[in-house]
Amino acid sequence: MFEGFDRVVILDFGSQYTQLIARKTRELGVYSEIVPFFITPDEVRKKNPKGIILSGGPASVFATDAPLPEPAILTLGIPVFGICYGLQVITELLGGTVLPSHEREYGRAVLTVEGTGAIFSGFRKNGKTTVWMSHGDRVERLPEGFRAIAHTESSPYAAVSDKTGGIFGVQFHPEVHHTERGKTILQNFLRVVCGAGCNWNVGSFIERETAFIRETVKNKKAICAMSGGVDSSVVATLMGRAIGRDTKAVFINNGLLRKNEVEEVTKAFQNGFDFDFIYVDASTRFLKRLRGVRDPEKKRKTIGREFIRVFEEQAKTLGDIEYLAQGTLYPDVIESVSYCGPSATIKSHHNVGGLPQRMRLKLIEPLRELFKDEVRELGRLLNIPEGLIMRHPFPGPGLAIRVIDEVTKERLAILKEADAIAIEEIRNAGLYRDIWQAFAVLLPVRSVGVMGDERTYENVCVIRAVHSVDGMTADWFRIPAEVLDKISSRIIGEVKGINRVVYDISSKPPSTIEWE
Repeated sequence: MFEGFDRVVILDFGSQYTQLIARKTRELGVYSEIVPFFITPDEVRKKNPKGIILSGGPASVFATDAPLPEPAILTLGIPVFGICYGLQVITELLGGTVLPSHEREYGRAVLTVEGTGAIFSGFRKNGKTTVWMSHGDRVERLPEGFRAIAHTESSPYAAVSDKTGGIFGVQFHPEVHHTERGKTILQNFLRVVCGAGCNWNVGSFIERETAFIRETVKNKKAICAMSGGVDSSVVATLMGRAIGRDTKAVFINNGLLRKNEVEEVTKAFQNGFDFDFIYVDASTRFLKRLRGVRDPEKKRKTIGREFIRVFEEQAKTLGDIEYLAQGTLYPDVIESVSYCGPSATIKSHHNVGGLPQRMRLKLIEPLRELFKDEVRELGRLLNIPEGLIMRHPFPGPGLAIRVIDEVTKERLAILKEADAIAIEEIRNAGLYRDIWQAFAVLLPVRSVGVMGDERTYENVCVIRAVHSVDGMTADWFRIPAEVLDKISSRIIGEVKGINRVVYDISSKPPSTIEWE
């Protein structure tokens, strides 16, 4: 999709930080693409990258089923940078030795820069800097022609390079913010070693993407899956920019939306945009399909199939429509599609893994290679109102995956009220824009309580709020106790059916943001 930009490819060995590497390189102006570790040398060559980055990973290179790339990847004449497990891969493939470490090195370490390797351009020789380690194995012997260019107390080969200056490896993680000068190290690899031009930015592909959409759709019409969130708003605006009123932005009320969401979205998109806004009430049929469904994956796939049925029905009504445009993002793709290697499928996103294999409409996914923060930047460039751009992410399956266990009309009503109170108090406290995502979850658990002089046996409600940049990793948000107190008191006092409120303090990983 993104021709004309210098790029690097990142071979994924299953690290939780792989997506962070991709984001950091894009921030530095170089387009990055994550590919499976078993990509062939010919496939790499066709992508014409300026550099290759080998990610970290949880495996050991000397294990019998260790994920290893084809050795020829290292001899393409393209600069290579191995990070943590990636360094061990380089060592193993080129004849060095990797052994289990006597003690796992995890956390901050002091790095001493020994030499003048290009990735340390601007660093003082014998200077010290803090880096972040996370490994159990260590390089014991370097391949022939390699030398150490930095060390820590526990890792004599904390950074290495070959004699040609084309292959580098580090035992630490330069992509995490705990590594003091990690961004400089990545920048040195991209600019000094690879010679990459820093010509990537979100706005630079608007015209290219508009032309691509126009050329793809030609004289046909396209339906755009509209939810009212930033992703679908940006997609609809891009489609409208490309083909105008031939873009039919269809907003489906599936009965799983938040309180007052139908009215708010309809009001926001009725006027002022270069696409046709169409509202469809399909709430009854969605809830009927979900009757008796308890498994989270089955919920997602059921909802995904029903969405497609509604869109295909609308396409017949509107006539001459061949395409469905939707707001799939890069994290959706990464989390939904396993490379059959170390990266396991986390969950099927409704607009990726939740779609039926056979559908009459052809997909257009303009944002498929972008992270959420990039989409928000794009939305501003397209003059979408800030209130829409900064809305918290909302999952495609909606409240169905926040009503744990079976979804019923009654349980949805309880959750909608609780969720609305939580968001209202978060807004009142001025915290909404500081939080990446906040919401309520209704558990299939009842607890004993006392209201007035009566014993109650009602539902438990969970409040979840996280801080994140792109949704790939997240930390729980520290909502002040007085705000939590207001949320809890109001929900228990105003929402019939809930007598206990708890706060989720789990981070991602190991948890996910959503409960299902």
